[in-house]
Amino acid sequence: MAGIKALISLSFGGAIGLMFLMLGCALPDFNQYWPLFVLVFYILSPIPYCIARRLVDDTDTASNACKELAIFLTTGIVVSAFGLPIVFVRAGLIAVGACALVLTGNVVIFATILGFFLVFGNNDEFSWQQW
Repeated sequence: MAGIKALISLSFGGAIGLMFLMLGCALPDFNQYWPLFVLVFYILSPIPYCIARRLVDDTDTASNACKELAIFLTTGIVVSAFGLPIVFVRAGLIAVGACALVLTGNVVIFATILGFFLVFGNNDEFSWQQW
């Protein structure tokens, strides 16, 4: 039952984060859809860590270069997701308010992605590692 509650909480967090992103794009004061390019970073961010988790044996307690490279790439993707709206503001493509809404959505979405890996990353009976 705890897995279901966690899944519902994570889906609620994802919906709130996407709501902030859509508000940053669709409000009449902003009316620019450039921030939707951040969706690409949402999709790309878990991929390196998922690939590394498949390739790495978790029984080794020492540091692993593959896992560290995956964390480095994931960090680069997350930083790029926060940097892109700021670059759009500096280029004059979006308003500062839209940037603030997109950055708020980024915080919520990436916290949700992190929460997903913390909740469902274990090797318990409700694990999603077989996917």
